[in-house]
Amino acid sequence: MTTAAPAQLDSKVAAALGSGTRPSPASPISSSLTFGWRALLKIKHVPEQLFDVTMFPIMFTLMFTYIFGGALSGSPSEYLPYLAPGILVQTVVMITMYTAMTINNDIEKGVFDRIRSLPVWRPSLLVGSLLGDSLRYTMASTVIMVVTFLLGYRAPGGFMGVVAAILLLLVFCFSLSWIWTLLGFKLRTPNAVMGVSMMVLFPLTFASNVFVPIETMPGWLESVVKYNPVTILVDAARSLMDGNPDSGAIVTVLIMSGVLVAVFGPLTMRVFANKS
Repeated sequence: MTTAAPAQLDSKVAAALGSGTRPSPASPISSSLTFGWRALLKIKHVPEQLFDVTMFPIMFTLMFTYIFGGALSGSPSEYLPYLAPGILVQTVVMITMYTAMTINNDIEKGVFDRIRSLPVWRPSLLVGSLLGDSLRYTMASTVIMVVTFLLGYRAPGGFMGVVAAILLLLVFCFSLSWIWTLLGFKLRTPNAVMGVSMMVLFPLTFASNVFVPIETMPGWLESVVKYNPVTILVDAARSLMDGNPDSGAIVTVLIMSGVLVAVFGPLTMRVFANKS
């Protein structure tokens, strides 16, 4: 058996690769958008993933409106103006954990290692996943507002008030997702990610003013709930949808969002860079 000379091998490799100019690497924006599109394609191939942004919002809205409305406000129609901003925040905040579960699944199946070998901007996988999930948050928000509209809710702040509330919610949820992304790298299984996330999210969303005013709570609980980030977010969203923007709550939400990204963004990127 004869062995080809190194020069012949080099020429064969060059012929296989072609003589064209090597394409320039994708920009950070381009690669991030590509991974964001990948996140959306996963929904196309597994449409069951849409349940959390379609069926669950509808179910929660109908349940809380008709089960608690009569007891808390005398009738569902009177309770709906208070509930609509709260259920919007609660539902979208609850689905932020799915970013971490998606990344954890990629790690478990080996997809993560293949993606890391690509010549692209390293953080683009994370940024793209978060951008893709931001569309999921938008879909969930749209579903909730359509359902509440069909039930008779009309936001005093009008269309722009609703849009402003949703945009503020998306900013906060994008920032909050960095925490769950960090957990997605640190925890071993998707079930562990879900368990820890739910353990944090349930107290945050239910021990808030989503369903009832904090003035109706015991004094010791009221002092705690008042500083709950979800309570502040609900106050900001409710004020925008009611047509009386609470600048203090809105600015606080933006500051909280900036702090979350500033703290957990670098931590997540460090774990991501050292992940083997």
